[in-house]
Amino acid sequence: MDDDGLLYRVYERRLTKELEVFELPQHLGVIVDGNRRWAKEAGESTEHGHRVGAAKIVEFLSWCEDLRIPLVTVWMLSTDNLSRPREELTALYEIIASTVEQIAEAGYRVRLTGTAEALPADVRAGIARLQEQAAPESELTVNVAIGYGGREEIVDAVQELVRDLGQKGRSPEEIAAAISVESITEHLYTRGQPDPDLIIRTSGEQRLSGFLLWQSVHSEYWFCETYWPGFRRIDLLRALRDFCRRERRFGA
Repeated sequence: MDDDGLLYRVYERRLTKELEVFELPQHLGVIVDGNRRWAKEAGESTEHGHRVGAAKIVEFLSWCEDLRIPLVTVWMLSTDNLSRPREELTALYEIIASTVEQIAEAGYRVRLTGTAEALPADVRAGIARLQEQAAPESELTVNVAIGYGGREEIVDAVQELVRDLGQKGRSPEEIAAAISVESITEHLYTRGQPDPDLIIRTSGEQRLSGFLLWQSVHSEYWFCETYWPGFRRIDLLRALRDFCRRERRFGA
């Protein structure tokens, strides 16, 4: 190991030790951005960039497991991404299916967060099977946000809530009165889960782009310039250290 590598390891161990006295996020969201730009700068194909980024997701989850973070939401494909060229989407679907399978094989519980109808039938079936086979004793649950859009999630939640109330014979006035923050929350894709404490976005973009719009009202954010394929464990540790040093007021 050269001097730079040794210094990196020493710094990484120091950061890990420093975090031991803090309470880490119970729900971590990550917007994995920059695969295509990373590939372009490396002189590689877009598909190669997506494959390297997918491998990084599996590695990233192992870091979260080591740090005992129990819930991670990874945004793998947005509803906006569905307008990309067919050739790119075909490759993406195959990469996503393979990655979700690797996540499950690593022993993590998989939960789909998104609109399954937007995906090819074989991808939907594969993810459904993996969700059914998930080990209940897993210490890490992974929400795979595929075909996900924050506005779409809220619309889906309200529509489902209204349908449920309508099936119970409620009048329009009763339905309107029953719509609340709590009742909508109970119909989100992430129902039953805590809201994200920290959301990380790579590639230098400083916007949410619709990620967990409802759930992120009190989330902390951490943006970094690194493209997702180049994201390192030490970057995660820095994000967590920054999060732990903040004073969360929750609007108070």
